[in-house]
Amino acid sequence: MKLKLLDLFCCAGGAGMGYHRAGFDVVGVDIALQPRYPFEFHQADALEYLSAHGREFDAIHASPPCQRYSTMTNGRWQDRVNDHPDLIAPVRELLRAMGKPYIIENVGGARHLLTNPTLLCGTMFCLQTKYGSQLRRHRYFETSFFMGLTPTCQHNKASVIGVYGGGQNPKRKRVPVTIGVYGHTGGTSERDGLIQFGTQDRRDAMGIDWMTGDELSEAIPPAYTEYIGKLLASAVA
Repeated sequence: MKLKLLDLFCCAGGAGMGYHRAGFDVVGVDIALQPRYPFEFHQADALEYLSAHGREFDAIHASPPCQRYSTMTNGRWQDRVNDHPDLIAPVRELLRAMGKPYIIENVGGARHLLTNPTLLCGTMFCLQTKYGSQLRRHRYFETSFFMGLTPTCQHNKASVIGVYGGGQNPKRKRVPVTIGVYGHTGGTSERDGLIQFGTQDRRDAMGIDWMTGDELSEAIPPAYTEYIGKLLASAVA
């Protein structure tokens, strides 16, 4: 029988897919309807669902909303910080009360609120576009179980220049060394010889083929949680 994992604040299922690949039976919960979530889904308040059903699961993952801690909010929109909930501490308190192995994920701006968090990055898992541009997407994970040694970031290992065609062709394309995943970018385009990545490029880099651009901007690459899920399965067993 598969171990059951509760995926709280699940959005469109990037984290859930990683745990699924690690062998878990995944159930997602989000306050907003998620029509592209690939597993069993319940539209509900995450904390209320956790209180009512948390003990029915073997392990629990939670990704509280990150807007309060994001670089964008704390830079350009500092006056809006208090418009976003601060849920990490309440989530942790309730998770500990459940007595189940748990994971809390968030962005770099929240790492000081997490207990001994582990950093994961796309470069640790060789995530990249077809052009070779790396996915640098740092996320921090607090776990109730020991993670052990983790991979290290491999920044700047991809080629900055991708030469298409022969010799010194003046139309050769410069390819950025990294790719960012945010907003709702459309198709791939070129400007001043520099490739501008579109939604499909971002899907390729993230290892996600079912989300919109906006959903990708909030997603965790499944490679991260597949890695964590394999360690979690050993801890639960």
